[in-house]
Amino acid sequence: MSTSSIRNMEIAVIGDLELVSTLRLAGLRKTHVIQEERHADESIRKALKEYMSDPEIGVVVILEEFAEMASDAVSAYRQSKSVLPVIVEVPSKRGTKHPDVVAYYKQFSREYLGFDIEL
Repeated sequence: MSTSSIRNMEIAVIGDLELVSTLRLAGLRKTHVIQEERHADESIRKALKEYMSDPEIGVVVILEEFAEMASDAVSAYRQSKSVLPVIVEVPSKRGTKHPDVVAYYKQFSREYLGFDIEL
């Protein structure tokens, strides 16, 4: 994959209406809103499958709680040894599940980038 093709990759988001609306304002075009519904986990898996197979997407941003609802699919993609797209879990307005967020993101950057990022 050439450097220019990596630069042109998009960020996709799977989230609630607030997260998706905010990131749309920031210019993201590939978005999927998960409504409070009974089968939200199926919608999350469907969106993940779509975004993970799209060669134009380099990063998939997903709310932590939605990643938990489809944890089997998220784990399968992460263990597939595919470099792109990278799944990044972000906290919701209700907070995060990680007791030490700085340590979590340092570990995440070390795992996916190969070096530490000081936050």
